[in-house]
Amino acid sequence: MSEPSLPELESRRAGLFARLAAVGDFRRGSVSENYRRCGKPNCACAQPDHRGHGPRFLWTRTVAGRGTKGRQLAPAEVGKVRAEVDRYREFAALTEQIVEVSEAICEARPALPDAGRQGRAAEGLADELRAQLQAEFAAEVERLAVMAARELGARGAGLAAAELGIRAGMAAVGASLLEGLLAADAGYRGPRVECGAGHQAGFVSYRAKDVDSVLGPVTVTRAWYHCAECGHGLAPRDGELGITGDTMTPGLARMTARAAANEPFAKASVMLAELAGVPVTARRAERHAEADGTAAAAVIGERAAAIRDRKIIPLPPGGLPDKMYIAIDGTGVPMMTAETAGRPGKGEDGKARTREVKLACVFTQTKVDQDGYPVRDPDSSSYLATFAPAAGFGVLMAAEACRRGAAHVRQLTILGDGAVWIWNLASEHFPEATQIVDLYHAREHLNDLGRQLAFMLGDASAGWLAERSAELDDGDIDALAAAARVFPLAGVKARERDTALGYFEGNAPRMRYKHFRSCGLFVGSGVVEAG
Repeated sequence: MSEPSLPELESRRAGLFARLAAVGDFRRGSVSENYRRCGKPNCACAQPDHRGHGPRFLWTRTVAGRGTKGRQLAPAEVGKVRAEVDRYREFAALTEQIVEVSEAICEARPALPDAGRQGRAAEGLADELRAQLQAEFAAEVERLAVMAARELGARGAGLAAAELGIRAGMAAVGASLLEGLLAADAGYRGPRVECGAGHQAGFVSYRAKDVDSVLGPVTVTRAWYHCAECGHGLAPRDGELGITGDTMTPGLARMTARAAANEPFAKASVMLAELAGVPVTARRAERHAEADGTAAAAVIGERAAAIRDRKIIPLPPGGLPDKMYIAIDGTGVPMMTAETAGRPGKGEDGKARTREVKLACVFTQTKVDQDGYPVRDPDSSSYLATFAPAAGFGVLMAAEACRRGAAHVRQLTILGDGAVWIWNLASEHFPEATQIVDLYHAREHLNDLGRQLAFMLGDASAGWLAERSAELDDGDIDALAAAARVFPLAGVKARERDTALGYFEGNAPRMRYKHFRSCGLFVGSGVVEAG
């Protein structure tokens, strides 16, 4: 019969520890039942066939250096003490077995430079592992040398084939090395560990897990624990390695996230295969990107809420400029059908095909150019985008502005396209800020007004619109509105004109463009739309 393996011995010891923890109360010694004769000649105990008075129960034990100690037991506690003495015998037997198994484990476990949990693999490999890897490496190098010589001797793509072959071969050797290093610590952390919910999870067995790494697939065998209270299992080693609930190593996960963030998922999959030699399907890249995005959003949201509640107060960055801007916008982005299910839309069928993403860009300004136009500071822009409702977006926007030092600049300006929700958020979070409607959106609305009145203006339409544009640039909204109300409209036409003018009159304080420009301020929000 072959000797038990190290995992088998550790599993056996864990079972013994579990039984030991369940022993309960115990005590050393023994319980004896005694009878005595009183010595009176007329007492029944004087008869030859009488056992004597009793029984009397004594619990006795031997104490080192003090002889035998004991005391008489009351009848009600005899059963309890006998059970405790029996459990001591069980405890002693289990302890002896644990010692024997632990000694076998010590013999079976290879000697490593550092026996600590984190350092076993870092300092070096056991002799057996080193020898195995050397043999694998030598064999792989020989195979690659033959392959490279054959490919380089061929025409056309010989060099490319040799390069890719060598890379694949070295990755295979690296995967073997990584798997050996992982095997140096099987993840056993004692018979019980914290389950994460305030309970104790017990050791069950060793289980294998296949994981994809930068070097290729590897198998990790680690201790598995189960919590009877929660009804779920866990492997502490997974958490230490960063693979809990995942089958990608952290290194491969970072590569996948970067590729998926810069390219569509299908292209990201191809990029990983071509540039890194790692096969990751488009669907898997998508799942990881979504999971990473969800996790990052949760962290950002928690921090933003903490800043809002003043649990965290960001320190202002050094050398903060005089002016800071928050440009805000919202736009619809096309979505897959599953992402818009149940959402009302503007189409004829009432179904939504887009979702509104809300965006903010925070940037700073130090100077104006030779013509007096403001110049955005290089590398000063930070962006925020979310599908969250306006209230949630407002918390994130305010937190980012606070992180950038909004509370410490002399001039804070908020730029928007005139949407009411933007100014509501601006007034809620930064009531002291200057609010400016994007001039180019205002000009679009003015052109719309001109088209509405074109049937009245006739050939004078272009001239009329130029005059109104000049008034808009000067911030003279009263003059603009008065010129539009000269026409004697009624019914639908009057209502359409009044609605169009409502945009200007409702935002008049935010359209003082001549004044804003004299102060050297931006009057356009193109930076957020471009972002």
